[in-house]
Amino acid sequence: MMTIATAIPGYTYGTDAVATSPVTLAEFEAMQRSVLFGDEDVHYLRLSYDIVKNHVEEILDVWYGFVGSQPQLLATFADPTSGQPLGDYLAAVRRRFGQWILDTARAEYDQHWLNYQHEIGLRHHRTKKNRTDAATAAGIVPFRYLFLLVFPVTFTLKPFLARGGHSAEEVEKMYLAWVKSCLLQVTLWSHPYVKAEDF
Repeated sequence: MMTIATAIPGYTYGTDAVATSPVTLAEFEAMQRSVLFGDEDVHYLRLSYDIVKNHVEEILDVWYGFVGSQPQLLATFADPTSGQPLGDYLAAVRRRFGQWILDTARAEYDQHWLNYQHEIGLRHHRTKKNRTDAATAAGIVPFRYLFLLVFPVTFTLKPFLARGGHSAEEVEKMYLAWVKSCLLQVTLWSHPYVKAEDF
């Protein structure tokens, strides 16, 4: 199992604070097959690790710049009454977001990883939104934005993947592995939004 980055407040990957995912490993494997995600994708995600680990803050600057330019997205990090972004909340989430980049590139799909995906979903949903940081932001990330963010996140990541000195073909394979991984993760995060019998 990976080393837990306990220095990041609210990052509870692999701990007893995280409930067991309602999605089984077997069901997740079927999801992987459905998006044509296989061993080659795992290889290329892990190949991307040594690239992204050196650019985490730059990547986050791009992503936060995008979110900050979109009022409908920034609203989930803002006080509902004043409409003002909550700086402390944005900073706390940013640290975990940076760790998410590394976790995605590690591509370690065990029960701990699966459980933490469910936890991330709960933290986007009204079930646990704001609780981790005792924030007073909007009470939910609207479902309509979850899947849409896969494109800007992965598209803006691609130039960073090209910085590793790999061939254009390898960069494309890393990029596609990230797209598939993000689709899988966002699908898992959507579980709290969907009726259990409909997921």
